[in-house]
Amino acid sequence: MTQSFPLLETIDSPEDLRRLAESQLPELAKEMRQFLLESLSRTGGHLASNLGTVELTIALHYLFNTPDDRLVWDVGHQSYPHKILTGRREAMAGLRQKDGIAGFPRREESPYDTFGVGHSSTSISAALGMAIAARQTGSNRKTVAIIGDGAMTAGMAFEAMNHAADVDANLLVILNDNDMSISPNVGGLSHYLTKILSSHIYSSMREGSKQVLRRIPSVRELARRTEEHVKGMFVPGTLFEELGFNYIGPIDGHDLPTLINTLHNMRTLDGPQFLHVITKKGKGYPVAEEDPCVYHGVTAFDPLTGKMAKKAASAPTYTQIFSQWLCDMAAEDERLVGITPAMREGSGLVEFSKRYPKRYFDVGIAEQHSVTLAAGMACDGLKPVVAIYSTFLQRAYDQLIHDVALQRLPVLFAIDRAGIVGADGATHGGFFDLSYLRCIPNMLIMAPADENECRKMLTTGHHYQEGPSAVRYPRGNGIGIEIEQELVSLPIGKSELRRQGKQVALLVFGTLLSDALEVAEQLDATVVNMRFIKPLDTEQIDQLAATHELLVTIEENMIQGGAGSAVNEYLIANGCQVSVLNLGLPDIFIEHGTQAELLKECGLDSAGMLRSITRQLSVLKPEAYLTSLASAANKGI
Repeated sequence: MTQSFPLLETIDSPEDLRRLAESQLPELAKEMRQFLLESLSRTGGHLASNLGTVELTIALHYLFNTPDDRLVWDVGHQSYPHKILTGRREAMAGLRQKDGIAGFPRREESPYDTFGVGHSSTSISAALGMAIAARQTGSNRKTVAIIGDGAMTAGMAFEAMNHAADVDANLLVILNDNDMSISPNVGGLSHYLTKILSSHIYSSMREGSKQVLRRIPSVRELARRTEEHVKGMFVPGTLFEELGFNYIGPIDGHDLPTLINTLHNMRTLDGPQFLHVITKKGKGYPVAEEDPCVYHGVTAFDPLTGKMAKKAASAPTYTQIFSQWLCDMAAEDERLVGITPAMREGSGLVEFSKRYPKRYFDVGIAEQHSVTLAAGMACDGLKPVVAIYSTFLQRAYDQLIHDVALQRLPVLFAIDRAGIVGADGATHGGFFDLSYLRCIPNMLIMAPADENECRKMLTTGHHYQEGPSAVRYPRGNGIGIEIEQELVSLPIGKSELRRQGKQVALLVFGTLLSDALEVAEQLDATVVNMRFIKPLDTEQIDQLAATHELLVTIEENMIQGGAGSAVNEYLIANGCQVSVLNLGLPDIFIEHGTQAELLKECGLDSAGMLRSITRQLSVLKPEAYLTSLASAANKGI
C-alpha cells in the first residue's frame, strides 16, 4: 500500500528543504527512510548504505548552498537520499532501469551531482581539485567530500589527504564510518577506526588519572606525555591530524541537531577539515541492520518482512561456477590462495573463506595491492587466484603489466562481470578487458562459451606456468549444461568447431555462442567456439579464411582492440584475402538497463547479429542477401 509523505512531497530541491524549521527535520528523515523502503522494494537497488546516510544528507543540503557548494559522494551507492532531495524523487521509480536515473551520481543527470562516482575512494581527490579551482577563480563556494562504506581503506584517499594539507585547501572531508563496505571491512586502518567505539574507556581512564595525579606535581608532566601516547593508540583523530587535518569527532551521524550544529561551525573554518561521523548501515530497518551485507544490494522485496522475490530455478551463475571450482581446486592443490579486493560476496569467495581461512585474503578496496600481493606470492611458489570484476581490474593495470606480466608470474585472474553488467551501468561495465589485456605480452586470455567450459578454463589457467592467465566471464546464469566435476585442462590455443556450414563462418569469443548458433541455422554458416583470445587458433583461422567468403567475429567487448581486432591483425599480417565483419560493443559508454535490453540495443542478440551479417552479405553477394532475408522472414526473425 502506497504511503503518503507530507513533508517529503513538498521538497523538490534543497531550496525547499532550507525553508523547513530545524524541528521538522527528524520527521523528514523518518519519511525519507520510509520512502526509500517503499521505492526500493519495487525497483531493487542499494538499500542498507542509503538508509544509513539519511540524516547526514539532510544536514548537508540544509546547511550548504548546493549546488554552488560542492558535495562529492563516495562511494556513489550511498547517494539515493541526495537524489531524492535534489529533484529526482519521482524519478526513483525508474532507478537503474533503461532510460531511468542511475544508481550513482552522474554529472549529466543533475547539476547537484558534481562528480560521477562508480568506483570508490575518488572523492577526496576530486573535491580537492574543486577546492583548488575555487581558490584559483576567487570563489567562496565550499567543497565537501563524503567518504564511507569502506572507501577509506584505499590508498588513493590518503594520497589526496596528504596533498590537501600540502596546499592548505579549504576542504571538508566527512568520514561516514559505518564499519562496513560491501563486504566486512578488513585491515589495520579499519581496526584502528573501530577502536573509537570503546573510546569511553579512554575518556574514563584519562579523567580518572587526572584526579589521582592532580596533587602530585612531579609526575604531572609525565602523565600528560603518557596521555598523548595513549591518545595516539586509541583515537583515530591523531592519524588525520598528523596528515594536516583539523579532526572533529566522532559524532552520531543519526543525531540531526548535533550534525547541524557541528556542520554549521565547521563550514566557516579554513584549511583542511575532517569530520568523523558514526552511522549504522541499514538504519531504521531491522533486517538490514542485522545483515547489511545481504541488504547492501537488493532485488524487489516485501518491505514488511524483508523477503526478496525468489528467482525461478535456473542454471548456476558463472560466479557460482567459479566459487565451486576454487574450493575444488584448493582441495587438490594446497598452494592455491584466493585474493579479493573487498568483493568476497560479489566474486564468490564466501565458501572458500570459510573452508580455507588461512588461504583467503581480502585486501580491502585496494586493487593495485591485490595484484602485486599475488605477484609476490607467485614469486615464492604459491598459486594465487585474483577474483576481481573486469571494471576493478582496470584500477590495477600498471601492476598487472609491471609486477605480473613482465616477470611472467603464474597468477590467475578470474575476471567476473565481463561485458554488459546491466543495472550498474557504465561505471561497472566490463567492456574493455579483452582490449586492455590482449596488448600485454605473456598473457594467456580465455573466454568460455558456457559454465562447464568456464570450469575447464579456470583449471587451464591454474596449471599454466608460462606467465599470467585470465578467464573472463559475464554476470548472470549459464545455459544450464551438465558440469563435469573432474578438473580438466583445455589444450592451449585450440578452438572448437561447433557447426560446419558454408560461405559464412562465425568466430565466437565467449558466451554469445548460443545466439550465434541460432543465427547460423538461418544462414547455414560455420560456427567456431574460439575459446582463446591469446594465443589465437591461427590454424583454424587459416582454414576458415581459405574455405569461406566472410568471417564474422563476435564478442561482448569493445570492437576496438578486442578479439576481432586480433583476427584482423593476423589476417592482414599473413596476406589472407577474405572479408571480415567484427561484431561487438560500439564505441560508446553503455548505460544501465537489463543485460537483454542492452545486448539488443548493441545488436548482439540473435536478431541483431543476423541483420548485421545479412547487410554485409548484401555488399558481397546480393543474391545471398535476398535469400537470407527470405529465410529469416519465414522463421519470424
